[in-house]
Amino acid sequence: PFANIAHGCNSVMATRLGLKLSDVVVTEAGFGADLGAEKFLDIKCRSAGLAPSACVIVGTVRALKMHGGVAKSDLGREDVAAVRRGVVNLARHVENLQKFGLPVVVALNRFTSDTDAEIAAIQEAMRALGTEAIPCTHWGDGARGAMDLARAVKARIAAKSARFAPIYPDEMSLSDKIATIAREIYRADSIAIPAAVALRLKRFEDQGFGHVPVCIAKTQYSFSADPTMLGAPEGHVLPVREVRLSAGAGFVVAICGDV
Repeated sequence: PFANIAHGCNSVMATRLGLKLSDVVVTEAGFGADLGAEKFLDIKCRSAGLAPSACVIVGTVRALKMHGGVAKSDLGREDVAAVRRGVVNLARHVENLQKFGLPVVVALNRFTSDTDAEIAAIQEAMRALGTEAIPCTHWGDGARGAMDLARAVKARIAAKSARFAPIYPDEMSLSDKIATIAREIYRADSIAIPAAVALRLKRFEDQGFGHVPVCIAKTQYSFSADPTMLGAPEGHVLPVREVRLSAGAGFVVAICGDV
């Protein structure tokens, strides 16, 4: 269930089953922490009464170079300056998840073309945010390639430092919930809701669904609704094109931009 159009993670039943069978359960929630993780925390954890102990953000040097302005055809070349420009994207994801009261670890899925200098630039930026970026080579080395990551996650779980809380309360209006996500996670200045869409949201509230969380459908390529706005844009407007009620699932979907 990709998070650019859906809720971005597995079922409540699957997680509850996993928690009965294992000491640690990892939920993949993507694309993008601004989509998948936000929905996991604001929708699924809320509905299931779950409180995560830690969060892992997966990143790559190549992606950060792209956010730093490098063309896809040139991503295999060392470019520390581009990494430093693009790391603002990763930093934004870390800051966003820290807002939920969660300790964060960054897993760097290391490609063979990544250099030590590029990795070091990311690690320096993450230390400034109070976390660490750990290179992972499990794709080539199996479990051994992710042992450092596992130890870091285990340490954060053992520290019991998580103080999880969703970023908006149940009683907030549906439009205000959308605006809160846009402001706090996407760093938008405002949202644009046409009159007909606002009326539909009011109708959902009148039907008794004002308390449900919102599930925003937008591009996964940017914090904004514009896939060409890379890096860590702010001050933009989130255009809400349409809203739909998923009464059975228990949330309202807000469709934004051209997704």
